[in-house]
Amino acid sequence: MKDMEECGYVKDIDFVWLKSKKKTEHTFEEIGKLVQYGCEVTANVEQNKIKKLKGVKAKELLMWDTISQISVYDPPTGKIYFKSSLGVGKTFPVSAFEIPKVEQKKKVGEVKEV
Repeated sequence: MKDMEECGYVKDIDFVWLKSKKKTEHTFEEIGKLVQYGCEVTANVEQNKIKKLKGVKAKELLMWDTISQISVYDPPTGKIYFKSSLGVGKTFPVSAFEIPKVEQKKKVGEVKEV
């Protein structure tokens, strides 16, 4: 997400949120997927899994499909699994979602823990 204004984590219920000024679109070049992040993204997190994800959509053919769950396998296989709100799942290589080292070095702001 670009122009992020706020993010936080409620440890007791494993809830995270991200807020930005506007919707952001990003193309993951390695897999050719266009993804849209809403102004607010929320989810419940647990080890190897993001559940009840809201605010993230992926373009499939001519329509946007809401992503509801993301998980990685344990033991690691190098694959990441995405499930849509319609129950359709797809697996991609984890490497397609790695952040380039140049972007990792950007200054990170404060994270709220509630």
